Amino acid sequence: QVQLRESGGGLVQAGVSLRLSCAASGRTASSYVMGWFRQAPGKEREFVAAITRGGTITHYRDSVKGRFTISRDNAKNTMYLQMNSLKPEDTAVYYCAARESIVIHTRIDEYDYWGQGTQVTVSS
Repeated sequence: QVQLRESGGGLVQAGVSLRLSCAASGRTASSYVMGWFRQAPGKEREFVAAITRGGTITHYRDSVKGRFTISRDNAKNTMYLQMNSLKPEDTAVYYCAARESIVIHTRIDEYDYWGQGTQVTVSS
């Protein structure tokens, strides 16, 4: 079993960058496919990005392609989400998630472990 904790959220202006981190504990992160999801006020939680165990394959939702980069450092048991050119519509609580698997997963119900979330607010 793995525990996840997000950090790095905050209040920023549109156009700037922010990097989120997801620290894993309890078991080595390299056993897990990991992903980022987000939930805006009044909306359903949605997939943002995912990365395979070794970090060689990534997948993004269309609206963040070219702006967000998911990465991981298994030696540090940490996953990252580099968010550039932030827009007000990126405002949400961002969650990291993990699943023991060897393939990318994009659905919420495919992930077994979740963090508590970190708030990202982008002002215009």
